[in-house]
Amino acid sequence: MSHNIRCFRCGTSLAALSLPLSRQDECPECAVYLHVCLMCEFFDASVPRQCREDGADDVTDKDRVNFCDWFSPSESAFNPARKTQAESAKQSLDALFAGGDASDAGIADGDASDAGKEAGDAESLFK
Repeated sequence: MSHNIRCFRCGTSLAALSLPLSRQDECPECAVYLHVCLMCEFFDASVPRQCREDGADDVTDKDRVNFCDWFSPSESAFNPARKTQAESAKQSLDALFAGGDASDAGIADGDASDAGKEAGDAESLFK
C-alpha cells in the first residue's frame, strides 16, 4: 500500500515503511520516533488537549513516542515552517558556541579584558 507520509521533523518520505507504523519505527533520516502526536491525523494545536479524538488519552509531550491506540499517521504532519525555525535555532546555537575570539562575538578588545577581570572578581567570592 503506497502512502505519501513524511517525517514531521525533517520531511523525509516514509514511503518505504509499511503501515500501520509500529511504536518503534524511526525516521530513516533524522532517527526521530514516528509514533508521536505530531505525526497523527488527530493532532490539532487549536483544540484544548491538541487532539481531536475524544477517546484518546492525554499525552503531555506531543513529540515523544507514546502508546495511543488512536494513532493514525497524517500525510500533512510535516510543516516546512517548523523545519525552518528549527534550522534557524540550530544555526544560532552553533554561532553562539563556535568558540571564536572576542572580536567574533562582537566584544571589543577593552571589553574582553574587563570581562576577564569581572570573572576574576566573581571567583574571589567563592574562595
